[in-house]
Amino acid sequence: MNHTASVLQHIADFMQEEHVNLRELASKTAINAGTLSSILNKNKILTVDHLDRLTKVMNYPEGYFYEQYIKDHLSQSTLNWRRFKPFLYRCADLDKLDCMEQVIHLLMDNLMYTPLLFDVAEDLYQQNKLKAAELLFENVAVSERHQHSERLALCQYRLFLIRLGNDQEKNYQAAILFEPYVDRLDELDQLDALRDLGNIYRTLSQWDKVELIANRLGHLAKTLYFTARPRVQKNSKPSRPLFTYIALANIFHADVYDTWGEYEQSLQYTSYYADLSWVKEDDDSTRHWKSVFLEWAQANTYVIKLRCGDVSILPNYVAFIEKEQDELIPGLFNIMEAANRYHIDVDHILKQFESELTSYVNKNTTIDIYKSHYSTTFYPLLLHNLAYYYLKKDNYTTGFSFLLKGLEKSAFINNRKCLLKCVGLFEQYRDLASQETLLNYKTIITGVYENEEENSVITFDS
Repeated sequence: MNHTASVLQHIADFMQEEHVNLRELASKTAINAGTLSSILNKNKILTVDHLDRLTKVMNYPEGYFYEQYIKDHLSQSTLNWRRFKPFLYRCADLDKLDCMEQVIHLLMDNLMYTPLLFDVAEDLYQQNKLKAAELLFENVAVSERHQHSERLALCQYRLFLIRLGNDQEKNYQAAILFEPYVDRLDELDQLDALRDLGNIYRTLSQWDKVELIANRLGHLAKTLYFTARPRVQKNSKPSRPLFTYIALANIFHADVYDTWGEYEQSLQYTSYYADLSWVKEDDDSTRHWKSVFLEWAQANTYVIKLRCGDVSILPNYVAFIEKEQDELIPGLFNIMEAANRYHIDVDHILKQFESELTSYVNKNTTIDIYKSHYSTTFYPLLLHNLAYYYLKKDNYTTGFSFLLKGLEKSAFINNRKCLLKCVGLFEQYRDLASQETLLNYKTIITGVYENEEENSVITFDS
């Protein structure tokens, strides 16, 4: 078949080869015979819907003629959004990003299409068609780069969220690129943007940045809640009640002081988001979030006391973890950190969560970062702590097993800090490793080195 022939020529060839007349083809495609006749005689434009129906009848894969359709019917005619828009959506449906990019470039020569493309990008983002949305946001951002507009800031916000993944180095780069655009967003969007940035910087242990984000978030949220009406666009509203952003800023502060070892300050900020009696609203959503923050405060109080060596809280903290499965990984991390620091025997706790821990260890990938940034970060650190615990107890088989898993997971999410911790721990106990363990270790380290050679990126301290 001649692949350079026009789409209409392919249709005509099909009719001749298969001995299909106009009425039969119209019946098979459910296209009006008069409309089909006008299309074949070039008196009417072939739409993407018509093309999809014809493609199916001709027994070709969906989107088979899209490249040729662009040449025949989009690039050779006056730009018409009513034709381009449905074609973009169909390209997104079929993941035909090359075709999508060709069409975007045709439209971007005329700036009047920028807001229309942005609207499609937003719609596709909401439909979770993220690769297609990313392509559109990138091109709209390029078009708006000299405008300093809110639309440019929204593009950068969406690109930041889309690009988040398991690789912590790339997450850091995404955060750094987006951060300068936060102030250009609508004030309510700023709240969510600061929340998302703060959460990412927490997972990356960028505590100086978390403190700065906490200050900005707290100031903006208090201003909007207590003293001002937010500057918002029509139909805009925060994704959560306003008071929750004030509470979240206090969580950020508490985490910063906890990490810095200033536990009294951390407990002080924890008490701030535990006591939300100042909140004016009393609807179902408010009551829900107040109970959530109170529960978080209770759990984080346990963690802070545990870090101080207060073993008495362990039963209550274990009960909390058992009830809240999303807290399993960070919870066990906190317990193992305390066990190693204060030489606490926690065999009974590990036995209690043995089946859950085994299921995580046997997974081939880490936890979905969109579900839990914190769990993704804590998982390799937990594996390191488990390895340390068992190696110190001379249980070398179990210890090295957790250590090798920790190395694998650290490499997978590109967590260099944990990777170095695992390597350091392994070297301390190398002489006690079996030949099989040494071979597995060498394989992992070789893979890390080769990955670094192939994908060198800017590093950051964590």
